[in-house]
Amino acid sequence: MTAIAIDGPAGAGKSTIAKKVSFELGFIYVDTGALYRAIGYFALSKKIDSSDTVKVINLLEKIKVELAFVDGTQRVLLNNEDISDKIRTPEVSMAASAVSAIPAVRDFLFDLQRNIAKTNNVIMDGRDIGTVVLPDAKIKIFLTASAEDRANRRYKELTEKGQTVSYDDVLEDIKTRDYNDSNRPIAPLKPAPDSILVDTSGFTLEQAINHLTSIIKNKL
Repeated sequence: MTAIAIDGPAGAGKSTIAKKVSFELGFIYVDTGALYRAIGYFALSKKIDSSDTVKVINLLEKIKVELAFVDGTQRVLLNNEDISDKIRTPEVSMAASAVSAIPAVRDFLFDLQRNIAKTNNVIMDGRDIGTVVLPDAKIKIFLTASAEDRANRRYKELTEKGQTVSYDDVLEDIKTRDYNDSNRPIAPLKPAPDSILVDTSGFTLEQAINHLTSIIKNKL
């Protein structure tokens, strides 16, 4: 099996780009961030502070998170409910960032992520795929862009979905997540030593997809 790891900060376009590239290559796309979003979503639904380590850990025994692949598209199941569309909000993003700093949460999801890669050709994206989850991945990409570019993309994505948000709030969320993800004590966001740095600042989505596809095909 071949594994491709794509890491990078929030809003870098990892999910969108990796999804398109995986479809072209015939690989399964695994959005690991969605798993953390599922736990953050569950904490929010139970009115629990997602940074309260003890309470979040106690929630884990009540959670069953699964990934289903329907026509090559990843769906996230939480206790048998498809929550794929419910976890794409700014509130869930921040909750996901908080729970991902809890070692027990990472351990809880670790085997699930690795087992998928053992049995499928995958493109897996997240914050620590190349450094922790799949350190032996055949190709490792660190995908980034300026905070302003990433905020613009996220703002456009959210408003197109009908959500009422301000650009300034989205930019602030991006910067907060960058700080939290890079400074957490467990598996902080950083490029793997053998990763390829890809900065898509100023790129259109199509340009970014073509650029990444070309890099991956050359390495394969």
